[in-house]
Parts: sequence; structure tokens; C-alpha cells
Amino acid sequence: MQKPKETNQNEIVTPNGLQISVLASSSSGNVTYIETPQRKVLVDAGLSGKKIETLMNSIDRSLKDVDSIFVTHEHSDHCKGVGVLARRYGMDIYANEKTWQAMEHKIGKIETGQKHLFEMGKTLVLDDLDIESYGVSHDAAAPQFYQFHHDQKRFAILTDTGYVSERVIGTIQNADAYLLECNHDIDMLRMGGYPWSIKQRILSDVGHLSNEDGAQVLMDLLGHKTQQVYLGHLSQENNVKALAHLTVEEILKSHDIGVDEEFILSDTDFEKATELKKL
Repeated sequence: MQKPKETNQNEIVTPNGLQISVLASSSSGNVTYIETPQRKVLVDAGLSGKKIETLMNSIDRSLKDVDSIFVTHEHSDHCKGVGVLARRYGMDIYANEKTWQAMEHKIGKIETGQKHLFEMGKTLVLDDLDIESYGVSHDAAAPQFYQFHHDQKRFAILTDTGYVSERVIGTIQNADAYLLECNHDIDMLRMGGYPWSIKQRILSDVGHLSNEDGAQVLMDLLGHKTQQVYLGHLSQENNVKALAHLTVEEILKSHDIGVDEEFILSDTDFEKATELKKL
């Protein structure tokens, strides 16, 4: 855990509020950092341990202070570095039972005391951080994402889903911040070099949200509390940041939603962390 800083008057000053940074988000690797005064956690670790350490250092944080990783599902762009980080830093790892079964052969041996079951639809309380899990529609064993609660602030992550149910909308509606999937541009995907079977999988209800899909979901999610939206999990073959941003912005503005007025719309990157932001 990060130590409190001491002032010249011997007054202890601790960080406050819910702080977030999307360290990496793309079809090739995903890691998100969440911090409260008492907890520092990651969602997924889909890059090498060395790369994640570099990204953490870029926001003036260290993996030595991270206590837990919450795994969404077993695909390698989400769990590639989980085992390495668990063994190197002694982090606690949380996932549901089916995800554990699907990813254990990928991540190597982890000490029993570091392995924790976090079942879908449950809420876990860790000191000053509440973590709420919810299922999504994706072709993995039991994919689930998370909403983080601290001091009446909420940050919700919703990627890797081909369809968003009313239940999920109701669970995470009007959060203070979102990391939301805009995986592909439909025309780029259809004209691209992927085999038709993979294109069908991506476009299906257990695939990924397109730029247009992401915009439609966002309109259902936005509320008066929402101040920050990150567009994430972009395909490096079938999308570009400028196109995803423009598509979402134009759709929202066509419905009289004030992008960068009512809330800030931000891009993410596969190799550059977003600024650590306090909600």
C-alpha cells in the first residue's frame, strides 16, 4: 500500500477519492488501475508484467503497492500477465469459478491463499472499496465485469460484450465514469482480411460492440452524475481512435447530448496510460 506523505508540520496527508487510469485498452491487451485511500487494484492484466510495470510508473505508481487483480475472463488479452504479477508481488486474484477453471492452465501456479472466488452478481467489500460484479454476453466461460464504488462515486467497466441487457444497463446506469467498448468499425471489419467465421463471431451477440453499438449503449447509461467516458478495447485491425471518437460524438450530438460539455469523452491506447483521474 502507498504510504501517507508527511508534511513539515508532521500532518499526515493521505490520497483521497476514487482515482482511475486506463493503463492499456485494445484487442491486444487490457489493464485498468483503480485507487482509493486504502486500496489499489487492477482489473485484468492482459500484457507482460514488464509492460504493466512501465505503464504504472508512467502514472507515478508502482505494482508493489497493488493488492488485488480482478479478472473479467480468460482470454489472453485480459489474463496474460495475471500469473506473473501474482507470483512476483503476492497480489490477491479474484475471478469466478468458471473463469478460474478456464484460465488456470494459462497463468501457471498461484498460491492457494492468493486465489479468491468472486461469483457473478455479487458485491465484495474491501476496506473502503466496494466491487460489484455483473455478467456480460461474450464467448468466454463466464465473463463478468465490475463496478467500483467509493465515497458515493462509481466507475464501471463494460467491454467484451456483443449485447448489453437491460439488467446490465440498470446495474451501471448514471455512474460517474465508464470504460466502454468501441471495438470495431463495421465497414472496416466487413472489408478487412479476417476469415468470415471470425467476422461473424465479432458481430454476434457474444462478440464485441461496434462504434455505433457503443454510442447507443452510452446513451442508455449517461446520467447527471456522469463526468468521464473512456472509449476502449478498440481493435487494432478494424478500428482507429479518431473514427471511434467521431462516430460516438456525432451520434450523441444528433440526440442533443453535449459531448465535452455534459461529460468528457476520452480515448484509450494499447501502449499509453490515461492520466490518473480523480472522480
